[in-house]
Amino acid sequence: MSQGVWLRELLMGCYTLVSEIDLSAPRITVVGSYATGLTMKVKRLPASGETLLGSGYRADYGGKGSNQAVGCARLGAQVGFVASIGKDSFGDMALALYREESVDASGVKQVEGAATGVGFIIVEETSGHNCIVLDAGANELLTAGDVMGRAGRFDASAIVLTQLEIPVVAAEAAMRAGRDAGATTILNPAPVRPLSDAVLQLVDVLTPNETEAKVLTGQSPGADVSDERLACELIARGVKSVVMTLGEKGALVVTAEGTTRVAAETMEAVDTTGAGDAFNAGLAVALATGANLEAAVRFAVVTGGLAVTREGVIPALPTSADVHAFYASHDRALPDWWRGAYSHDAK
Repeated sequence: MSQGVWLRELLMGCYTLVSEIDLSAPRITVVGSYATGLTMKVKRLPASGETLLGSGYRADYGGKGSNQAVGCARLGAQVGFVASIGKDSFGDMALALYREESVDASGVKQVEGAATGVGFIIVEETSGHNCIVLDAGANELLTAGDVMGRAGRFDASAIVLTQLEIPVVAAEAAMRAGRDAGATTILNPAPVRPLSDAVLQLVDVLTPNETEAKVLTGQSPGADVSDERLACELIARGVKSVVMTLGEKGALVVTAEGTTRVAAETMEAVDTTGAGDAFNAGLAVALATGANLEAAVRFAVVTGGLAVTREGVIPALPTSADVHAFYASHDRALPDWWRGAYSHDAK
């Protein structure tokens, strides 16, 4: 092969590679957890010391950070994921998921000698009640240093999204790195734990449910306090805006300028497990693409609603194509801030 032919083929290959990358797609960095969910069904929940026969064993991808990263990618974003997993078969399972879903996992560290996070879930067939035992495993080894050591990947991100299934110091470092890079920071405070004002002041958009908002404001989970008051208390402590998820009642959006309620979409619910992760993914993608907060929440209500129509979490996370189909079936125009279909539409 002549040098000219070789050079021409090389350039054509580079052109093909670049043309397959949607450079207009928003960039999102997710810092969070991965855990494998091990599920089994039983006729009834066991008593102390009792052994029962179960059925329907399965191993599923899990972890709120991982779920939200995949959710963002399916909606068309360029996603980088920062996390800590074990150097074991479950960790390899996670990396295979990220390759399949086009999530950049170069920020995921595999820790020798540590177990990948895992949850054991026993489900009572007749009632759906369950018992869950979690071992965070390598997730607990994600440090602020790990996050800051990957600070370069935050530079081009429009959104930095994190949760609390990792140490608070790691989530705080993610939001600080996001702020330093000029990104919008989103904190999904689950599982909820008390947070200092210093941490809350790094949050541009906080996405608690009602119970989480009560805990964050020092209330008991059963306290009779209005959603608006809870959100206003959080803003007074430094959060820029609160988007409170209300299940079938939709979402509440509160900023220093005012309050807006966004109604839920009517969906035939099959499994609500992944709704929160799909909501946060939709919110992140909409904000990264240029939507204002209220428009982003309206989009997130759609993506969260679509997730309840299928079983499981990863299988239920909607794609761009699913969103297109929803808008078309309801005779609605797609939001004009959303740049249409990305490469994930074909999935």
